[in-house]
Amino acid sequence: MVYDIVIIGAGAAGMTAALYARRNNKTVMIIEGEQFGGQIANSPKVENYPSIKEISGAELANNMFEQIVSHGVEFDFGEVISVNKEGEIFTVKTDSSSYEGKTVIIANGVKHKHTGVANEEQLVGKGVYYCALCDGPFYEGKEVALIGDANTALQYALLLSGYCKKVHVYTIMHKYFADKALVEALEKKENIEVTMGYILTDLIADNDGKLKTLKFKKFKEEYEGVESFSVDYPALFVAIGQVPDNKRFENLVEINKQGYIVADESCTTKTPGVFVAGDTRTKSVRQVATATCDGAIAATAACLYIDQLNK
Repeated sequence: MVYDIVIIGAGAAGMTAALYARRNNKTVMIIEGEQFGGQIANSPKVENYPSIKEISGAELANNMFEQIVSHGVEFDFGEVISVNKEGEIFTVKTDSSSYEGKTVIIANGVKHKHTGVANEEQLVGKGVYYCALCDGPFYEGKEVALIGDANTALQYALLLSGYCKKVHVYTIMHKYFADKALVEALEKKENIEVTMGYILTDLIADNDGKLKTLKFKKFKEEYEGVESFSVDYPALFVAIGQVPDNKRFENLVEINKQGYIVADESCTTKTPGVFVAGDTRTKSVRQVATATCDGAIAATAACLYIDQLNK
């Protein structure tokens, strides 16, 4: 079967694209390699999605999934290996299957860089977070920790300082890799304390399986300070960058130096019939609301492209 649209990724962008495509009476196959909902599925609470006062990320993702399935969207789990075009048809190969489509929407998102220390994966959503905007408000009035030294990290620290009692920032190097204005703003905040020259080595949970203790060690011998230390905080925000995974699509799209697919608000790429939506493309704001916006735009563009093909 040749689908009208094959969507790679079932996060907020991909599932919104699927919904809009089905509303336009197009056949849709959506492929997901990990979990439906993408990054938002790991958030314990979502309070910045229009019309919904409060919802867990998992519940929001489940609602989206149930909605697209009710509209007739087909789905499969699998890791996409390649996408190729022959004539007017695209072939999307996964690690276990192969699908053909008249168009393709790439909505595979990005992954937050993880520290790689012990227990990190088990503590995601239980004290370890990667989005201060999403999860920071739940620690109002408390002391929290943050790891990072670039723009996103400093923006997160400033955001957290607005409602947290104190924000402890830890950097590996003895310098920032951020804009001067952000550094100046950070240094003016009395409730932000910065500790430079240390690397996280371990995360320890309490009896309830929630984050309790962070362990650090000196990154370089020439740095001043103790060799290692431990601190207790209820939350750790990790802001050490994001990782797009788009090399497998480089035969069809333009990829910038950071690994993102080059596309503007039209969500179109250099290859006719290939569209992109969500965090995987070049953009300044990566939030669930902007992802759903991209999904709607990409699907509408794909539907118009198909209609032109069918004339």
